[in-house]
Amino acid sequence: MVTSRGGSSSSSSFGISSSCCKIFPVKPSSPSSFTILRLFVLLIVFIFIFNFYSRSILEDEENLNLRLPDFVSQQQLSSEKLWETPFSDGLHPCVHPTSRYQAIQGGDNNHYITVRSNGGLNQMRTGIADMVAVSRMMNATLVIPELDKRSFWQDKSVFSDIFDEDHFIDSLKGDVRIIKKLPTELVSVPRARKHFTSWGGLGYYEEMTKLWMDYQVIHVAKSDSRLANNDLPIDIQRLRCRALYHALRFYPSIETLGKKLIERLRSHGGGGRYISLHLRYEKDMLAFSGCTYGLSDAESQELSLLRENTNHWKVKKINSTEQRIAGLCPLTPKEVGIFLKALGYPPSTAVYIAAGEIYGGKTHLSDLTSRFPNLLFKEMIASEEELKIYANHASQTAALDYMISLESDVFIPTHSGNMARAVEGHRRFLGHRKTITPHRKGLVEIFDKLESGQLKEGLSLQHRVQHLHQIRQGGPRKRESAPDGIKGRASQSHNHHETGSSSDRGKAPT
Repeated sequence: MVTSRGGSSSSSSFGISSSCCKIFPVKPSSPSSFTILRLFVLLIVFIFIFNFYSRSILEDEENLNLRLPDFVSQQQLSSEKLWETPFSDGLHPCVHPTSRYQAIQGGDNNHYITVRSNGGLNQMRTGIADMVAVSRMMNATLVIPELDKRSFWQDKSVFSDIFDEDHFIDSLKGDVRIIKKLPTELVSVPRARKHFTSWGGLGYYEEMTKLWMDYQVIHVAKSDSRLANNDLPIDIQRLRCRALYHALRFYPSIETLGKKLIERLRSHGGGGRYISLHLRYEKDMLAFSGCTYGLSDAESQELSLLRENTNHWKVKKINSTEQRIAGLCPLTPKEVGIFLKALGYPPSTAVYIAAGEIYGGKTHLSDLTSRFPNLLFKEMIASEEELKIYANHASQTAALDYMISLESDVFIPTHSGNMARAVEGHRRFLGHRKTITPHRKGLVEIFDKLESGQLKEGLSLQHRVQHLHQIRQGGPRKRESAPDGIKGRASQSHNHHETGSSSDRGKAPT
């Protein structure tokens, strides 16, 4: 029994074990299931990698490697961002003399400087301000400057036709003695006729005071670019600012009409706001710069002849394509239209054209007016009677454009000439008012891609243009030092002109 039971028990135990194995079999995982699981994991990894690299490729294609600027929205800039003044970093105008500055004493001065101020309005303005500073450094009496009557515009205006002469003299009476005419007894005496060196500093003009040993009168044949931009005493720099921004006030009738035109501009839609566009697409500018992109063969030939026949323009043969690629050409009206739209300005924006006669007239302006039909000229906001007294007086007309541009909500110059630099500088002085300076070289690359079909107008174009100009809004910027290899007086002029600007090839008309 025992044996049987033991054997039976042994057999039963074994049988239960065998039965359990049959009911709950332990088998290796199915090869097909494992493969599916691995494929699923690989698919997830692939999707992640694909999304990552696709996004990187898209960002490269859209030139958006950096985060979009804060003022760029996914659809369009907000209205306020379009017009708001850039952050000024707390900077403010500094024109008052330091405690070390000594006002001139009363009485006569036996040394006199006479000046022929050359160029257009803005070239003359900066030159006159420099001559005020030079007169101070040389301890001389300044005679009211003679204005250029031989420039491209052939304007016969005298100083008192454009500027408030009495205000000019009175506002600088503590800095420099200024008289309207040379004393009669000195009109016929021999004068030291000087072409003061370009970009002269304090030491240079201290050396020039030796001329007083032999002469009572020094005649300065040119006023522009006579004074260095850098390394001058702070009180001389502040004197230049006082002369330029306080003393050189326009003649009262020009001031009065200018203010009226500004009020009228603000009533032409756009919520009382307007853009002043210094559209340098005039015949003389295009001929001088050699820029013929978008012009017909006949127009290009006409401009070439004008350049060849203008004696004081040094360079006669210019490669227009190279000029444009280098960013040295004014934007065309069509390019300006694309640019303004890409910045986010709506078609209803009031755009004032601060310039002379546009080359080609309505033909070349059509691409701009089709995008911004609220395009305004002074002839549209002033009566014929109001403008009649300014006929054949380009410098006086330019003064109106200067005032309108200075007070505009946004100022946009299409070329870096004297007007552009003068207005931009004045706007910085008045609190860094919004001034958008086109990055012409970068824009040419964008426009060429549009032309070839590689890029289309829309969000992609907006992002490119807005990113390119996020730090070109008129806010404070650090002045760059002269490039390596540029020394002496050449380094003094570096901050005044863009590399390759018109100043390198003889004076442009302004």
